[in-house]
Amino acid sequence: MGETQAALLGPADVRELAERLGVRPTKTLGQNFVIDANTVRRIVRAAGVRPGDVVIEVGPGLGSLTLALLPEAERVVAVEVDRALAAALPGTARARAPDLAGRLEVVHADAMKITRVPGPEPTALVANLPYNVAVPVVLHLLAVLPSLRTALVMVQAEVADRMVAAPGGKIYGVPSVKLAWYGHARRAGAVGRAVFWPAPNVDSGLVAFTRREPPPTVATREEVFAVVDAAFAQRRKTLRAALAGWAGSAAAAEEALRAAGVDPRTRGEALDVAAFARIAEYGPSRRGDQLPTP
Repeated sequence: MGETQAALLGPADVRELAERLGVRPTKTLGQNFVIDANTVRRIVRAAGVRPGDVVIEVGPGLGSLTLALLPEAERVVAVEVDRALAAALPGTARARAPDLAGRLEVVHADAMKITRVPGPEPTALVANLPYNVAVPVVLHLLAVLPSLRTALVMVQAEVADRMVAAPGGKIYGVPSVKLAWYGHARRAGAVGRAVFWPAPNVDSGLVAFTRREPPPTVATREEVFAVVDAAFAQRRKTLRAALAGWAGSAAAAEEALRAAGVDPRTRGEALDVAAFARIAEYGPSRRGDQLPTP
């Protein structure tokens, strides 16, 4: 625990700040502000933020989680798409954590469009993510910020379940496989609705993530993800049928599957990320006779 603490935001503080800034939470941006100090403390604990960490926080909003991160991290880079919220956050940090405000850098940007962040490379992602963009944001940041070693995100409970799902279940799909390419995800707890303003009509969950090397393969990430997308676009079909478009024909799909050691009658939900990587190695972009003629 950091020696210097921040004055965390409670329900009255959040509403007062929002009123002063003229901010009304919008469904478009998926804004649900955390009003419970114990919840943000719990998120920081679950994230395992260490003194040397450079944390990227997406969607800091009014700063509830930001203030809890500042005492624990070496630096917090807060990426906020809302101009008014981005402009107000440094002042909130100076007012409520004067000795720690220098650790904060606010970037006014869409997290889905950034390719880097200023300063030292970030080592951890900690965020309360808008439900409608949670998975794309996490996958994008893992792709463009290879220095990220860990993540702790709060998302809709149903999304959390899909992110951590193992092969073989109905909720296992594209988010599960693509996240597994980058590392290991697990559920790190549940969060009730009452800790937000306005209260959402769904429960939330915490997902903890640790990066590891992707499966050994000569295929690129893009090639592997193309197989994953095709397999789950028609998840009720066998892979022979589902991958026909990707491979060029059902026969070509069967040939690739058999070469990869996968039964063509299998469905995508039965395969782990390593199996998808093997299939990608026999895809059309890797067969000389399938390449388009100039």
